[in-house]
Amino acid sequence: MIVKSTDRDNRNIAMWLFVVCAFVFAMIIVGGVTRLTESGLSMVNWKPISGIIPPLNEVEWTTEFNAYKEYPEYQKINRGMTLDEFKNIFVWEYSHRVLGRLIGVVFAVPFFIFLIRKKIKRALKSHLWIMLFLGALQGLLGWWMVKSGLVDRPDVSHYRLTAHLCLAVLIYIYMFWTAIGLIIPTSGSANGRPRGLVLIFIKLLFLQILFGGLVAGLNAGLVSDTWPLMMGQLVPDGLFYDDPWYVNLVDNPLTVHFEHRILAYIATTVAVALWWMLHRDVNPSVRVAAHLLLASIFLQVILGVFTVINMVPIPLAAGHQAGSIVLLSVGLYLLNRIKA
Repeated sequence: MIVKSTDRDNRNIAMWLFVVCAFVFAMIIVGGVTRLTESGLSMVNWKPISGIIPPLNEVEWTTEFNAYKEYPEYQKINRGMTLDEFKNIFVWEYSHRVLGRLIGVVFAVPFFIFLIRKKIKRALKSHLWIMLFLGALQGLLGWWMVKSGLVDRPDVSHYRLTAHLCLAVLIYIYMFWTAIGLIIPTSGSANGRPRGLVLIFIKLLFLQILFGGLVAGLNAGLVSDTWPLMMGQLVPDGLFYDDPWYVNLVDNPLTVHFEHRILAYIATTVAVALWWMLHRDVNPSVRVAAHLLLASIFLQVILGVFTVINMVPIPLAAGHQAGSIVLLSVGLYLLNRIKA
């Protein structure tokens, strides 16, 4: 069998995009740990080029620490912090920023090589340019998020944090879906399979991830350490304590935590329904995707429950965030397979 050069090019581009997806996946996890360790405001300056070089001696560390002392987080929360303690939080924010720059290099260099060598089909070029633009926008959005915590309130805006997470997940979806379409072509027809329900599941999961961002931004995971009840109640008191009522949906930690749980129950129900509809499909790849979906959703639920009842320990919380991206990837794979 003769393999067409365009087929080889598509596979190479897909493999490159999957590698970038892996980096974005890591970026999301490191970003989550940065939030959990309250490290995001440790770097008070944005230096896109020179910022890649960390402090290399005690004088530079002291200069960086003194800059941090000028801002509200130190003055209102961490006053008295030692230099060694500062280094512990600095490393996470520094890693997050360096990884962001590395993603830019890992995407841009191969992209321009493929472009110069004319390996990219015309229909694909616009998508890759959009990805490049979104990556640059993500860097700006990240600094906009950090700036919200460098004023009177020593904490980043949970709206901006969620927007930052939202764009990261959208970039991941865009790259993953493009890559999988290059190596696993589809017929374009769902052949009677529940394509609409799979799309609903993916949208539910995306919404759930955004609520996860709000939970992290509001420290809402700490409002209750019991499951399935919250503070001894199925529907806890205080969900609509604030006025007007609708601000509770995104500003009240108790309400946001409750919504995150309810969305999890809905997403799990949809995932089980999809598995039931597809686990005996004639296409073996559809059956595999359905089984992966069921396993992933239950693993994610277990991680979520243990994260809550243990008061959000960093390893479990990071695993829960990683699980959401894995589950999203499985959902996208299932969407691809039902159109085979």
